[in-house]
Amino acid sequence: MNTRVVLGVSGASGAALALDCARLLARMAIAVDLVLTRMGCHTCALELGADATAELKMLAARIHDGADMAATIASGSCPVAGMIVAPCSMRSLAAIASGLDDTLLTRAAGVQLKERRPLVLLAREAPLTLAHLRNMTAVTEMSGIILPPVPAFYLKPDNMQAMTAQIAARAVDLLRLTVAQADAWPG
Repeated sequence: MNTRVVLGVSGASGAALALDCARLLARMAIAVDLVLTRMGCHTCALELGADATAELKMLAARIHDGADMAATIASGSCPVAGMIVAPCSMRSLAAIASGLDDTLLTRAAGVQLKERRPLVLLAREAPLTLAHLRNMTAVTEMSGIILPPVPAFYLKPDNMQAMTAQIAARAVDLLRLTVAQADAWPG
């Protein structure tokens, strides 16, 4: 399979979500173009530690500097299947919602929208302000998908890792690349 997916990591809490997305995409033989914002790097180190941050980078086929606006993924001619931003900070959400392509992460997200490719944002904040809700509405109106990282409690996960893996699988499933990877509601 020659499929590529952009994985953006912003500075919001929830770095484990990015790592689980990267692990799942790697198991599916899907190449990851990784974009870590400056604060995304900081949060990964804080929440995951050096070993897990190194693993995240190792799982990527390409690592892009968040300030490199000349990177291939900044162009619609770059053949990717879509993008996941995990986690997505409210700052990144606001920039994407308003078309402010001022970083590689927000530019790559804007490219997905303009090319009508899937864009999945694991928006991390609570509680939400009206500005957050309006930005989520704007992205949704542009065909982006807002996926708050809410655990599927009905699956009775044993631990935090099971919760983040399920959320990551839902995000990957929303790209519609293959058969569903997330555990389904048992009914």
